[in-house]
Amino acid sequence: MRIIGIDPGTGILGFGVIDVIKGKMTIVDAGVVKTPAHTPLDERLEDIFDSLTQIIAETKPNSMSIEKLFFSQNVTTAMSVSHARGVAMLAGRKAGLPIAEYTPLQIKQTVTGYGKAEKKQVQEMVRIQLGLKKAPEPDDCADALAAAITHYLMSRV
Repeated sequence: MRIIGIDPGTGILGFGVIDVIKGKMTIVDAGVVKTPAHTPLDERLEDIFDSLTQIIAETKPNSMSIEKLFFSQNVTTAMSVSHARGVAMLAGRKAGLPIAEYTPLQIKQTVTGYGKAEKKQVQEMVRIQLGLKKAPEPDDCADALAAAITHYLMSRV
């Protein structure tokens, strides 16, 4: 099983691809897609779509796991991130991937055992669960890997 996890964002979108073989999780690829600030939104979304389409084609995941949005303060940020989330889902859909969605609370709870875990705790638990020498950075990348890990662990239930 190969899963691509997505931490949506317009300026920085995290992605992480993991393999699960006989219950053992290993990292395949991870990183971020960055788009320049002050670039028109439509150009940023096209860049995100093209980048994810290429990543999916290169890594060939079987499914996508993406973080649901939760914003209680900044509506403007929520709107732009939701655009990036939609484009990421479209890239997955165009590749024929089933898409699972998890809230930040579900991801933190699954990966760390605590739904209100801090970013550093998530990074450290991702490091441990994937057997990495150092925690993945930036945190957008770690969050994407956590989304992929969550999908694997939730789909076993």
